[in-house]
Amino acid sequence: MELIEILKVALTSLKANKLRSSLTILGIIVGIFSIIAISTIIAMLQTSIKEGVSSLGSNTFQVQKWPAVRMGGHGDWAKYRNRKNITVDNFDDLDEKLVESKAVAATSGRGGRVIKYGNEKTNPNVRIYGITTNAFITRDWNVEFGRAINKQDYQSGRKVVILGTDLLRTLFKNKYIDPIGEEIKVDGKRLTIIGILEEQGAVFGQSQGNLAIIPLTTFNSFYGGRRRSLSISVMAEDKEEYADLMEITEGYMRTIRKVLPGYDNDFEIVSNESVLKQINDITSGVRIGAFVIAGIALLAAGIGIMNIMLVSVTERTKEIGLRKAVGAKRKNILMQFLTESVVLCLIGGFVGIVLGILVGNLVGSQLNAVATVPFDWVAIGVLLCVLIGVGFGTYPAYKASNLDPIEALRWE
Repeated sequence: MELIEILKVALTSLKANKLRSSLTILGIIVGIFSIIAISTIIAMLQTSIKEGVSSLGSNTFQVQKWPAVRMGGHGDWAKYRNRKNITVDNFDDLDEKLVESKAVAATSGRGGRVIKYGNEKTNPNVRIYGITTNAFITRDWNVEFGRAINKQDYQSGRKVVILGTDLLRTLFKNKYIDPIGEEIKVDGKRLTIIGILEEQGAVFGQSQGNLAIIPLTTFNSFYGGRRRSLSISVMAEDKEEYADLMEITEGYMRTIRKVLPGYDNDFEIVSNESVLKQINDITSGVRIGAFVIAGIALLAAGIGIMNIMLVSVTERTKEIGLRKAVGAKRKNILMQFLTESVVLCLIGGFVGIVLGILVGNLVGSQLNAVATVPFDWVAIGVLLCVLIGVGFGTYPAYKASNLDPIEALRWE
């Protein structure tokens, strides 16, 4: 009952000075809003990126010419650009040596393609993948209808294709037509449909079903294999062998590509974990910047709260004296003013949290990221509000609790 009474008095005091209270909590709102909004956006991006990189099968990593996240200036770009392409011969040598792996596959891709079927055609946004047969294992692709690309297709360079679900819906608006065995055109070349992939998940809100898969030999005959670098995906038998297999693969690739001892690799080994680490390294800088801004805002807000509470103590000196005269103890007065300070902070904190989540999800949705609520940072935000309220409200509350009741009653 005492706590409820203290809360009622605290709210009554804040209502009596609405403008002053509103201006005081504005700093709290700005600080908590900055933390929650940035944390929400980063959480949304990390969730979407995690879904994207997990398109590789479990226990799978890639060997490629370019890093997964490309940063740096012109010098770094030149270093990567000047690397030798990863070739089919490199893949064949690695595939032969990696007896420890579950599967090794090579892929190459080209975007911006237009695919035609009869009078229907796609926008120039289809991606064509040239693959070796084990890519269905390492990329976790499953064929729902028809069959996968086999060794005969690869070795003979057959003009066959497997369509993604989005591509199927675009080209075959008449759902009663069986697409298996039908012919489509890619860059003027005819391909026979042999299969349809299962529905793929979305990355950044974009479907992964707008793709076509053909044998790597066919792809190279269409687009010139020597000018294009392959991506080699390697799958370990289990999680325990994963790290060791990465080291073994690195050693084999250095040997295959004749990298001298002491020189840096002229290729990248990319795993889901390494991509997420790079993304976390990038976002950590953004988060630190947001925290600095939030910290300044919260410090200013805390000073404002201390100031308004000191003013409140001065204005209510006679009230404090009267409370003490009728039996209120020092701890009751201390709790009263500490509660007012904490309530002031929590009101601003809750407003900042709600605005941060709403704005964060709004900005994240523009990037096609999955909506989320960072519950851990919401809890941290509430805790910060309590700490600021207690930290900056302690001195005014202590000063109020130590007022002499006789002198306070004589205050005018």
